Amino acid sequence: MPDAPARLLVVLDADSTLIRNEVIELLADEAGRGPEVAAATEAAMRGDVDFAASLRSRVAALEGVPVAAFARVLARIEPTPGVRELIDAVHERRGVVGVVSGGFHEILDTVAPDLGVDTWRANRLSTANGTLDGAVDGDIVDAEAKAAALREWAHELGVPLARTIAIGDGANDLLMMEAAGLGVAFNAKPAVRGRADVVVQPVDLAEVIALLP
Repeated sequence: MPDAPARLLVVLDADSTLIRNEVIELLADEAGRGPEVAAATEAAMRGDVDFAASLRSRVAALEGVPVAAFARVLARIEPTPGVRELIDAVHERRGVVGVVSGGFHEILDTVAPDLGVDTWRANRLSTANGTLDGAVDGDIVDAEAKAAALREWAHELGVPLARTIAIGDGANDLLMMEAAGLGVAFNAKPAVRGRADVVVQPVDLAEVIALLP
């Protein structure tokens, strides 16, 4: 977090927003269960199933994946076009960029600082003997937790909610988008586009720069 007072706060989802990938699908590829997990992820992002229950079932499919697989997954990560330009633009306006994700710290702890993100929060995967044991370690970052993170960071920074922007693509982003001063549907599912304040269709986060106060 910056030392000087911030003027605005922009909070992004990670998978399919900050980055092009769905990390859990890349990890599932390592277990030979990619298509199965991809279908479950799609249903969760549409809002067809409870996110926390879906995440637990998808993480269970990762049991036995070696921790060494994180390096292979990181090598496959593709930042979303325009993400660096957006983050630079927020910083130029004395803003802070946060990421709150239903994905995993094991990947975000490398990706987020490389992209210039100021603060981030995600799930952690439980391990045993150098492999994933099929469980989430600690509380799950779900829709309520995403909205809570946005409010918490805004309070810590002294940024009014009216000067916050939330950007996401899936149903579990809706509560933080509603909590923010401006909710932006980016590369989003129909249910999310229908409830957002603004819809950005091109898969280019630089399109959001025009929305910054």
